[in-house]
Amino acid sequence: MATHKLPPETVVQMLKDNGITKVKHFDADSKTMDALAGNDLEVMVAIPNDQLLAMNSYDRAKQWVKKNITTYNFKGGVNIKYVAVGNEPFLTSYNGFINTTFPALQNIQNALMMQIVNFLANNSAPFTVNIYPFLSLYGNDDFPFNYAFFDGGNPIVDNGIRYTNVFDANFDTLVSALKTVGHGDMPIIIGEVGWPIDGDKNANTANAQRFYNGLLPRLAANTVTPLRPEYIEVYLFGLIDEDAKSIAPGNFERHWGSFVLRTSTSLSTILITLALSPIAQPLDSGLRVTASMPTGMLLTRLTCITRYKIRKTWHAIFKVWA
Repeated sequence: MATHKLPPETVVQMLKDNGITKVKHFDADSKTMDALAGNDLEVMVAIPNDQLLAMNSYDRAKQWVKKNITTYNFKGGVNIKYVAVGNEPFLTSYNGFINTTFPALQNIQNALMMQIVNFLANNSAPFTVNIYPFLSLYGNDDFPFNYAFFDGGNPIVDNGIRYTNVFDANFDTLVSALKTVGHGDMPIIIGEVGWPIDGDKNANTANAQRFYNGLLPRLAANTVTPLRPEYIEVYLFGLIDEDAKSIAPGNFERHWGSFVLRTSTSLSTILITLALSPIAQPLDSGLRVTASMPTGMLLTRLTCITRYKIRKTWHAIFKVWA
């Protein structure tokens, strides 16, 4: 706090003139927020300690988010990157904020999430989620191995529903959460799902084939999860390997590809998926298809081993053969 406050517009210009791209605002003063609007500055907005007790009420937290965050969420608004709940609230000299910080944090987080869900609902937009059962296994030797697949996991009962795999459990957890906040019918799209074939002890062709052999028939039958036994739009990840992708999460990050771009015929059989237009139907087991790669790439010959029909698109499982 200062007795010689500078006009917010002056402060914003000072930041820009000095090449500063990020700023933390210890309050959500409307004059300052208005001055930050229309700039590329990344902003952290903080809730003062003296408001933490009020934020222990979810209704108050929703009001705060609506007034100080949602209001500035528009094209040309404020580029809010973070919301800080409290300022050094655990210092003993501040005494009194320890018990109020965590409930405030929970309510603000939930309120922010609620704003996102409401925005999607108001615009008839789906909620997109990525589900990777492989990641449940990665780095967690205690996770039940078979529960990552669709053909052998020991069932876990939740509210009377038996779950035999983590895919269903993750998806239905989201369905239940949306129902709790009044959006139980919101469409859900699976933006990414897949299995890598290299870069980890569990990333291999056999596990990938086992995973897809369980997933694809369920998608075709439109009986995906217990709470959503219906058509679900799903995007398989990915098309080809990304040999320059960051491996910070793990070496497997470069090996999600379903297709292999090859310069030789020495690769072993792998499972791939290919979406064919209705022109290609009917497809029969054993039908051979030649797929043209872009210029400069080897033609890949494919043997169709089965097929599934999902809406108007034919999805077929193939294996590469030399």
